[in-house]
Amino acid sequence: MLHQTWSRLVCAAALVFAAAPALGADAPLSLRGMGSFHIGGRIANVAGKETRMIVRQPGGPASMLDPNGQFMVEPMYVQYFLPAERKGRLPLLMWHGGGLTGVTFESTPDGREGWLNMFIRKGWDTYISDAVERGRSGFASPDVWPSDPTFLNYQDPYERFRIGEGEGSWNADPAKRRPIPGTQFPVEAYDNYMKQTVPRWLSTDEAVIASYVALVDKICPCALLAHSQGGAFGFRVAEMRPDKFKAIVAVESATAGVLANAPKLKDVPVLMVFGDFVDQHPRWAAFKKIDMEYAAAVRSAGGSVDWINLPEIGIKGNSHMMMQDRNNAEIADVIQKWLAGRGLVE
Repeated sequence: MLHQTWSRLVCAAALVFAAAPALGADAPLSLRGMGSFHIGGRIANVAGKETRMIVRQPGGPASMLDPNGQFMVEPMYVQYFLPAERKGRLPLLMWHGGGLTGVTFESTPDGREGWLNMFIRKGWDTYISDAVERGRSGFASPDVWPSDPTFLNYQDPYERFRIGEGEGSWNADPAKRRPIPGTQFPVEAYDNYMKQTVPRWLSTDEAVIASYVALVDKICPCALLAHSQGGAFGFRVAEMRPDKFKAIVAVESATAGVLANAPKLKDVPVLMVFGDFVDQHPRWAAFKKIDMEYAAAVRSAGGSVDWINLPEIGIKGNSHMMMQDRNNAEIADVIQKWLAGRGLVE
């Protein structure tokens, strides 16, 4: 299998890394290999632009900047961790949401262990990526991406991701903010959460999908754990490569795939996970309705789709960022149990 061949290439010996106490790790992580790579991308040609002189380093000499020529754009950065004791039968891919990067899964804003480490500990070869135009995947010039990037201001995630009580719950003064009573999100670390946010473009979806497809072609068959916008991309890619996906866990997917293509996933087990307060929030209630319609279409074609409303199984208070909430380990266990039930854990 591709992932086994890749594992032998990256490292033959086990590597042991002691996790920092601040991460709350139970024990050192034992790996047989780790590394990173870029995948996908294309060469873009730019012509007809004026050259100009610039100083690249303060105090240095001036030099010519030529904005014309060929440029590598739209690759995707991927990092992988291969546990010494592998229990997942396939690689597990983690895809983040909009305005975010793979940091989503790495650790929590208040310094606890994230799902990345948790699933490595559970024995999964884990691949975490920064989607095209995010983080270490880099950006392109306005000559390549003519649309403007969008940014998240401080109040947006607080009110939109069900951390606060909705519109008007944010205040620049922390003492005057109104978090949802019982929220599991570490509100005292909200500043650290906002440091994770990055700009995103509204015109790059096809480029994002192209690099995700390239990753799937390289690594899979696999299981996918996708959050928010990553879930929407995940279903689109799965419709293009249904034979490559052996399970999809969609955590509050911000829409699903193309409804007419849903039958293509009839052989791919799907789990949809929703946190608390979803039905009380117009935005997330609308996304949930879309996801349920997609699930019904998959089921009508003979496929298997399960969904878990966490409050209904006694896991309460979760925001849209449930992988960073205080009870993230409990939710990871629920996902692991479902994956094991699909025969994907040794």
